[in-house]
This record gives sequence, C-alpha cells and structure tokens, in this order.
Amino acid sequence: MRSSVKVVLVALTAGLLGLFASLALNGPGPLLRSELGQRALQGVLASTAPDLADNTRVARRGEPVEVLSLIDLEGKRVALPTAFAGRPLLINVWASWCGPCIQEMPELDRYSIQQADNGTQVVGIALDDEAAVRTFLKRVPIGYPVLLDTPGPADAGVRLGNPKGVLPYSVLISADGRLLKQRIGPFATGEIESWVGKQPGT
Repeated sequence: MRSSVKVVLVALTAGLLGLFASLALNGPGPLLRSELGQRALQGVLASTAPDLADNTRVARRGEPVEVLSLIDLEGKRVALPTAFAGRPLLINVWASWCGPCIQEMPELDRYSIQQADNGTQVVGIALDDEAAVRTFLKRVPIGYPVLLDTPGPADAGVRLGNPKGVLPYSVLISADGRLLKQRIGPFATGEIESWVGKQPGT
C-alpha cells in the first residue's frame, strides 16, 4: 500500500514540476488557452469576486443567458442574445484602452467575415466611452456589430460570467441562447475556429 502511495506522490510531483517548468519556459499562454486552464482561471476569479447586487444575474455555463439591453453605435437598443437567435453567437467584451483586446480584433473580424451569413455570428461589447470607441474604430475598422455598455459592477461582461471584469472576455452562446463557453484573454491567430468548434445551426 505504501509503495503505491509513493508512486502516486512521485507522479503527482513530477507532473507539477513539469507544469511549473512549462510555465517558466513558455509562460501561462498554452495552459490558459486550454479548456481546463480556462475553467480553472474562471473558478479562481469567481471565488475572489466581490459580492454582486441581489438583482444582478450572472450567466452560468449550460444555462440560458438573461437578456441584455444595450445600445449600438446608431443609438438603437439591441436585446442580446435574442436579436441574434437562431445561430451561435460569439460575444467579445473589450475596451479601446485594452492592448490585448486591440491585438485580437483583426482575428475576430477575419473570423466574422469567414462565417458570413450562415456561421457563428460575432458581436463586440465595448465597455468604454462612446467617443473613444468611435475614434478607435476609425483607426481599426471592423465589420461585425459593436454595442456599448458602461463599465461597472453589473456591466454586460459581469452578467455574462466575468465578475472580476478581466478583458478581453469572450463567450459562446448557442443558437437557443445558452452559455456554452467562456474565455478570458485574447485569441491567437487561427485559434477561434478550434475554440468555437462545430456548433449546431452552422
């Protein structure tokens, strides 16, 4: 019995050392890009998040997303995710001052164009000042819709499952409005396809 416990402890120690060595050599990127790493990170962030107001509902994986009423750049009110029902929806929460957000935007735009009228839809939510967003989009134009929200303790990012407000933050919502996946951090080139995978309705 003792020898089997020793073997398990040695294997566990070796695995942890390998993980730490990988993080030291490659940084946390590969781990955070994995689904396991994302779930672990989100668990840590959720456990250290401040208490939210009683009426603030935070989306949970596998459950329907509560409707968010936001304004687009033309001043029209848009209900998320219902306005985009019928096809999967990738929502990306960003801000014009967020370097990693800006870095991934061309990749999100490329993916949106590739998906065209039949694939996964892409929508951005800018937690930012409208004037700053307009100025930014003149420099870095994108083809997918952008909605606006005011950053705060109950903003769209928080309600979509990101209570610490780390940016960029993306979620994948099913064609029938359920939260399928969450991601903290930017997408690397060519990574969105594998993250989204094949969804019903595409």
